[in-house]
Amino acid sequence: MMAGVTEAIDLRTMAAERCHDPYLRCAFYGAAQTAMGVSGSCVLAHSPQGCYQLVEIAFGWQSEDYTQTEILCTKLCEDEIVYGGETALAKTIMEAKSLKVPAMFVLSACGPEIVGDNISAVCDEMRKKVDFKIIPIECAGFRGSQYDGVDIALDALLKRLAVDHKRKIPNSVCLIAPHANANPTWMADLAWVKGALAMLGANVVATLTHRTTLSEFENVTSAEKSIVLSYDAGQKAADHLSREFGIEQLCRGIPLPIGFTNVRRWLTALGEALDAAGVAERMAAEGERMVVEQCRRKGFDLFSLSRLSTAIVADATIGIPLIRLATEDLEMVPVLISLRSSGKAAEEVMGNELRDLRLNPSIVFHTDVYRTRRSLAEVRPKTVFGSNIEKHAAEGLDGVEYVFQLINPIQRFRMIDREYFGYTGILNLFESIQNDFWDRYRSKRKRYEARW
Repeated sequence: MMAGVTEAIDLRTMAAERCHDPYLRCAFYGAAQTAMGVSGSCVLAHSPQGCYQLVEIAFGWQSEDYTQTEILCTKLCEDEIVYGGETALAKTIMEAKSLKVPAMFVLSACGPEIVGDNISAVCDEMRKKVDFKIIPIECAGFRGSQYDGVDIALDALLKRLAVDHKRKIPNSVCLIAPHANANPTWMADLAWVKGALAMLGANVVATLTHRTTLSEFENVTSAEKSIVLSYDAGQKAADHLSREFGIEQLCRGIPLPIGFTNVRRWLTALGEALDAAGVAERMAAEGERMVVEQCRRKGFDLFSLSRLSTAIVADATIGIPLIRLATEDLEMVPVLISLRSSGKAAEEVMGNELRDLRLNPSIVFHTDVYRTRRSLAEVRPKTVFGSNIEKHAAEGLDGVEYVFQLINPIQRFRMIDREYFGYTGILNLFESIQNDFWDRYRSKRKRYEARW
């Protein structure tokens, strides 16, 4: 039990309350997300066509260019699922010779792993017959959630592709798991991090994974430091890089840079680690001044939100830093924290935040849609930070007046990526919150005829 918390529920132990409406997809999807982040490659799903749809969804999540990245499927049917599909896998790999790709990632779904297909053996045999790298990733959906799939894929990619560089590049950084993030335009968060590091004099040698080249994977061990950009996946990769190659992890134990305090703490920690403390202080001071002036000029309505009770239903990556933003920046009172996942690092950071803020909310780990609905019905917060799912889950619940849609899946189309990290990220969040707040008062029916 976490100190200072009245209720901490881990759904892994609640066998009597299972739901068929999880927030998270399976490990196969998370591995596809990760493999899809390697530019110009080919991702081969050793699966039935239904599982292949997860690869197509991962293609969109990474915003990949269909003219540069190939996705294939062995299209396993009844015979292969019963008797094995190794022959179909070898045939598909051989047919891919015409694609002229530098690497192929072979992902195995549940069916092939259940019947005992040895994709590693097939890939070893086919390497002699093709002119591209083949990396097998055993990531059947039953191995866990999509976040487990991200870790499985990162482990396979690092062990197969990373080359041990004895010499380190000064002030170099490797970024890990930016795609394990429920911000629907997480690419903007990644861009903010890269921009901030550049201002602090750091050189990003690799991003694992988003538009990552094979050469970046090969050079990742030349990094001096690493930063994990998620509390849902990527920590195992950082631990591996630290243990095997002496790469120091920065900002560990600090909430990701969402909100005034979190951004300042993050920049300060980076400034100290990169010998750029003065630059970090100037960035924080200028950013805070910009947000305050913009809110004052545009008339952000903080008063209407003050002291309202709120629930935060999100992944750990976004949900944990939102706690302080809601409490300090918006003067709200978090009464329910419902996270889609959990992990030792995430629980420790959240516990420290709650103790520091003197908050005592109800907590749910590994939540599902049913548990979220029930928790909202029990706590009845005035507001909810969540997704389109919570918008529907809160319908009909007395007392729940506002749902701020910030988390994926979201009922908004965004052509332009908008970050949540950093100071512009604060404004993006405030703008979304303000729009959802005023939307409640918009008439849902036509009550008059326009004169024109």
